[in-house]
Amino acid sequence: WLPRHVRQKSRQIEAAINRLEQRNGKPPTEQEISAEMGLAIDQFQSMLGDVKCSQLLYYEDFSDEDSASFLERYLVDGSDDPLAVLEDGGFRDSLVSAIHNLPERERSMMGMYYEQDMNLKEIGVVLGVSESRVCQLHSQAVARLRAQLKIWKN
Repeated sequence: WLPRHVRQKSRQIEAAINRLEQRNGKPPTEQEISAEMGLAIDQFQSMLGDVKCSQLLYYEDFSDEDSASFLERYLVDGSDDPLAVLEDGGFRDSLVSAIHNLPERERSMMGMYYEQDMNLKEIGVVLGVSESRVCQLHSQAVARLRAQLKIWKN
């Protein structure tokens, strides 16, 4: 669970990344994202720190007050198996592609975190940065992935 203001910050970052990727056709740098948001780089990094290591999915992703439930949005018809829909829909391929499109440093960090089960402190030692900077990089990578996968979702 995350407070509403943290989710809003995360979505603002995600929206800026999405706009820049659409406009430039490549993953944006931190400087480009902060400029797009009208923030100084230190303010943007502070915002990433506030978002911390937020999750890829939020409660709101599963329901809206004025629309269908999560499963209803993703099912073609009521007889489909949700897992089959995700697999047939190319979600895995989209996720792999989105991860491949991450900047090298973020891709390496995500691999260490999720594939090698390293903690933030261990990753920081490998990358030569602080634990809090690794957390910021993770937040930024998750925001990039969310922005790219939102296209698949729609």
